Amino acid sequence: MKKSYYLFNPGRLSRKDNTLKFTPVDEEGRELKPKYLPVEGVSNLFCFGSLDANSAMYNFLGKNKVSVHFFDYYEHYTGSFQPKDYLLAGKMQISQTRHYTSKKKRQAIAQKLVEGAAFNIQKNLKYYQNRDRELKKYIQNIENYEKAIPQTEDIETLMGIEGNIRHTYYGAFDEILKDFKMEGRSKQPPSNEVNALVSFGNMMCYTLCLDQIYHTQLNPTISFLHEPGYRRYSLALDIAEIFKPILVDRTIFKVLNKKQLQAKDFDVKVNRVILKESGKKKFIKAFEDRLNETIKHRALKKHVSYKHLVKLECYKLSKHLLGIKEYKPFKIWW
Repeated sequence: MKKSYYLFNPGRLSRKDNTLKFTPVDEEGRELKPKYLPVEGVSNLFCFGSLDANSAMYNFLGKNKVSVHFFDYYEHYTGSFQPKDYLLAGKMQISQTRHYTSKKKRQAIAQKLVEGAAFNIQKNLKYYQNRDRELKKYIQNIENYEKAIPQTEDIETLMGIEGNIRHTYYGAFDEILKDFKMEGRSKQPPSNEVNALVSFGNMMCYTLCLDQIYHTQLNPTISFLHEPGYRRYSLALDIAEIFKPILVDRTIFKVLNKKQLQAKDFDVKVNRVILKESGKKKFIKAFEDRLNETIKHRALKKHVSYKHLVKLECYKLSKHLLGIKEYKPFKIWW
């Protein structure tokens, strides 16, 4: 089974037969003990330090369908190396484009995306409401916003409602968390530990969705809720909206409330906070554990992982675009 690997140190990536050899270097530039990864077991690489690799290496990675995602020192996603689009199909490209250019069709999909995100947000709030958190006002406010989703006639209005739902939801974080405070959403840069985790977790969810889209016929640059833009895969942003409450926020609540992450795992500077390497490793471990959890799928009648749920969401959207079956967003049912 293929796995994701996370490279925190800068280093050099080379090939030894059918094995990837990563030689990390320390802060003084001294080489450390190399790590060997059989390429057939690698799904993707997440690089948080500078990576030295030549074109022959990227050809090798491309042939073996290995994606590489890059992040800068401040944990910002900077780009990806994606193998050749081996599943892209003309019929899907045309259908996806037609749904984007049709105001009515685009609005219908975008409404479903916000509807799914709002539902999963409410599930989180109700979960903690049943665990002695006082969240009733947040739940009621979001319910009011939800009622307006079907009546929206343009993306701008819909995005405004989505923003209000998120703003209300993030206000509840201070009630859910025990020892940390969010004190409102802040990014670029995050102003405290909770915001640093939200930014980092959302970025991880975005790259996960991008990876899953790559294994379908969907074009990741044509989106419906978020406006397609230059140099970004905006469809991954669309899909991520549904899964951030389930994958990212639940993981944040767990690692902070169970003290798996503590103040020492954050680098606190004036006006910005980022995760130290120890913090990144702990969060990624918890995030990966979440992705590998399985649930009994009601329609498929079998256990599937959270990670596979993201791919299934892409398949559902594909069927909608091809006129096979109307798209219904994933809504957590437990």
